[in-house]
Order: sequence, then C-alpha cells, then structure tokens
Amino acid sequence: MAAPHVKLARALEALKELQDKGITAIKTSELTRVNRERLTENGFIRQVIQGWYIMVPPEEQQGDSTSWYANYWNFCSRYLSDRYGDTYCISADQSLLLHAGNQTVPFQLIIRAVNGTNSITNFLYGTSLFTMKSTLPEKAEIMNWEGLRMLTLSSALVNCSPTVFNGNSPEVRSALAMVSDASEILGLLLEGGHSVIAGRLAGAFRNIGRDKIADEILKTMKRAGFDVRESDPFNEKFPVQLSLRDRSPYVNRIRLLWHQMRSVVIENFPDAPGLPQDRDKYMKEVADIYVTDAYHSLSIERYRVTIELIERVRSGDWNPKENEVDRKQRDAMAARGYWLASQKVRDSIKRILNKENAGNVLDDDHGDWYRELFAPSVTSGILNASDLAGYRNDQVYIGGSMHVPLNKEAIRDTMPELFDLLKKEENAAVRAVLGHFIFVYIHPYMDGNGRMGRFLMNVMLASGGYPWTVIPVEQRDAYMKALEEASVKGDIGPFAKFMGWLVKEGMKGTPVAKI
Repeated sequence: MAAPHVKLARALEALKELQDKGITAIKTSELTRVNRERLTENGFIRQVIQGWYIMVPPEEQQGDSTSWYANYWNFCSRYLSDRYGDTYCISADQSLLLHAGNQTVPFQLIIRAVNGTNSITNFLYGTSLFTMKSTLPEKAEIMNWEGLRMLTLSSALVNCSPTVFNGNSPEVRSALAMVSDASEILGLLLEGGHSVIAGRLAGAFRNIGRDKIADEILKTMKRAGFDVRESDPFNEKFPVQLSLRDRSPYVNRIRLLWHQMRSVVIENFPDAPGLPQDRDKYMKEVADIYVTDAYHSLSIERYRVTIELIERVRSGDWNPKENEVDRKQRDAMAARGYWLASQKVRDSIKRILNKENAGNVLDDDHGDWYRELFAPSVTSGILNASDLAGYRNDQVYIGGSMHVPLNKEAIRDTMPELFDLLKKEENAAVRAVLGHFIFVYIHPYMDGNGRMGRFLMNVMLASGGYPWTVIPVEQRDAYMKALEEASVKGDIGPFAKFMGWLVKEGMKGTPVAKI
C-alpha cells in the first residue's frame, strides 16, 4: 500500500493537470472522490457549494477569505456558464460597476436567467448569488467580460435602477463619461419607448457637463412623439471636471472619489499647525520615532520584527555578506529595506519643509523609496532584480479584502492623477488621508503598498506640520477595517476618524503607538 505522502502526491498531480488548463474553479466530476478528500484535508482545495471547489494555498489559514475573493469572478464565470450556459446575464447595476472598472466582490451578485428560480445560493464568507427568473435583453445588448455575460454599457445605463445613481455615484458618473455620442443609447430608448428613463439619463448627462448628449436625447425622443421630462437622478452636482477625452473610467473614478471624500476628512481632522519654524527640531523628532515606526509598520505587514533586529540594522551590525542568517532572513531584509527607505523619505520631508510642493516631491521621490525598500531583498536573492522595475505588471489581491485593486493598465492612468490631485490639494489632512487611501486603493506595486502608503501619509502630514504618526500594530484590525469600508462601500468616515484620532493624540504629546 502506498504511503500517505505518495497518495497526496498523486492527488496533487491531478490538481496540477487542472491548474495547467487554467482551471481554478473545480467541479466535483473533475477530481475523484479520494483525491478530493485528500486535497481538502490537506488544505489544497476548499468547497464553495456542493459540487464546486476552489484551489487554495495550503498555508492559508481556515477562515482566511483571500483565495475566495481572488477567485470570485473566475468562479462565478465557470459556475454560471456550467449551470445556465448562454441563458443568463449579470444585473444592469452590477454591469455598470464593472464597466466603471469597479471589480469589488459584491455581497450578493444578482443575475437574470431564463430558467432562474428567484432563489439565493449562499457562497463563502457571507457572499451569495440571487438568480432572478427573467427574460433576457436582446443578444446585441449582452457582452462577455472575463467569461461572464453582462450588459453592454448602453444597455446597463438604460436598465439600471434609479438608486444606483446615488448609491454608486462615482462609478455611474465615470460610466456616463465613457459615452461619446447620444446615438449609443438612443436606439434602446426609442425601441423600448423609455420616456421616463430618457428624462433621467438626460438629467444625468447634464449633471456631468454633457449638455450636448442631454439635448440630443430630449430632442430625438420628443421628435419621435414621446413626452420626456428631464430629471436629475443625482442628489448633487460634483464640483469636479471629468476627463472626457478617452473612454477609460479609472481617472474619473479616482477624481470623483477624492472630491466626494475630502470634506469628510476635513470634518474629522484637527487644523494643521503649519510648517514648523524649527526644521531641525522637527527632523529630530522624525528620527527619534524611527524605531517605534519601523516596529509597528513592519508588524502590521506580519513580519516578525524585533526591536533588537531594528537596532542591529540601524547600528550597522546587520551583515548579510558574512552572516548567513542575515543574508537569507526575509524579516531582516524587510527591516534593512525599511531603514534605507526611511532615509529617502526624510530627504523628501526636508524638501517639503523648504516649501516645495508636496505632490511634486512625492512624484519625484516615491520611486526611490520603493527601490530602497526592496533593494536588500534583491541583493540577497530573495527577489529578482526585475522586481525593482516599478509599478506591477500583473494583478494583485489584498489579503482578506473584497476590494480588487485596479488592473495593471489602469495604474498607468491613475498614478499620475493621484500626483496631480496631491499637487492641487490645499488641505494637508486631505493630502495625507486620501493620499494614503487612494494609493492603497490603486495598489501600484506587487508588494510594499502598505509601507509605501504609510510613508506617503507621513510625508503629507509633514506638509501641514503634523507630527509623524505611527499606526499601532495593536490597532491593525481597526485600520484595515476602516480602509475596507472606504474601498468597498466608499465610506471614508471610519478611516478619517481613525487617523484624526491618532494625529490628535500625537499633537498632544501622547502618541498611541509605543514599544
């Protein structure tokens, strides 16, 4: 009889065959019962619903949702195709979010299906699928996205619910800005006799400054004999100019999120002290808090970092050339990189204290921070030299988060937009809070985004004379939850309040983070 490890190896060979075919959502029939049981017991696959599994890394702890969120859209694509074939499509509201580039995992995915049963199918971690029995739109109104059947942009705008305009206003406005001509949606409005929807869309287009499209909709519908009354479905008009030159939604979404959130940040933050008169004193305070900052910032990222390790790195006792442990220890590389990057960050702060524009400084210097952060890991062979190239060229996911960071193409559009927003922003608290949030929302690097985001935050705090602020590892859950609320629900309030509280304590001389 074969030993247990041999049997597991056979099961893994069967799993690899599926993986090599690009399959990560697995049907029961694709693995034998014995292999399924072995792979499940050893943590290589996890059941989503009866008859369906996803692949997971064996080191992932029970209750960790990362693999599910990372595989969510792929799983839905394969499951829905297997069950409904071409007789389903995603709801108009969800289609609209995807057109706007928002791939956040929904708590409930709603689909229309010819053979739907108006029932809920529960997935992992509180997510679910609601299948609505419904006829489908015309074939021309349905498109394929990552294997999923969703409505085209025009059809999604015509068929979306009135509530989505305010519930997801940044995404809807971004989607509206993608429409180049009224003819893209007029055909659907005329064929369906949608006079009320036509009035609502005319008002929506006028809200974002697309008067020509709004007028074209009204004139054409009225000329065809429909009684159309324009109505603005948005609660307010945003004081922001949208980019209408290209059809990419990402820049507009970032711009809209910034302007939607900035007033909430200001409400929850103490007034900025202003640039310090004594710059040397300020820089000494930054240097003095380094050990505390390094300990907490690295610990938040789950590195096992000790005070002794930080002190060895800072004092120069860390020696990767002669000490085998230092050379290969991932935690030591992270600590060394943090020390090197912090020196570059201090140089950036000095520029800001000399009254240079904080956004310009970040634009100029953030690449240097990143290279120093990971240079020791490259030198030691833990990472490849290509990992220092800059922004990522692959998709990345955030552990336990329903938020799906922007795709690699969108990074090239949105990072310059973030720098422009920082350059133009007059309020230092907004620069710090939204700079940090938008940076990790984009997630431009394969690794190090959290540390880079906290460096960015403190450089922006310096631009208002606020003290260097450490996010305590003991508050990690509150910190991550607040960022999740902002990323998934668009609610920056919890994060603004959390950061405002930390900064207030620091300004009183009673910082929360200690070691």
